[in-house]
Amino acid sequence: MMAKWIEFKEINSAGKKTKMYTVVSKDTKDVLGIVKWYAPWRKYSFFPYSSTVFEWDCLRDISDFIQKETKEYKKYWYKS
Repeated sequence: MMAKWIEFKEINSAGKKTKMYTVVSKDTKDVLGIVKWYAPWRKYSFFPYSSTVFEWDCLRDISDFIQKETKEYKKYWYKS
């Protein structure tokens, strides 16, 4: 997935069942938050850092990314 303003970088999650990602500004290289599994919802979710601001392109890219990651995880772990 190619986002215009942000990128997703996998955090070393060796030994963990789910992956974690930092969300980084391509322009400033600032870390804006993390994407990780949220067990109560059984989905990947975005946890923004305080004082971060997002416009619709970035939010759409984050939404698309967490949806894709959730589907891939469930496809692998919840085989019928």
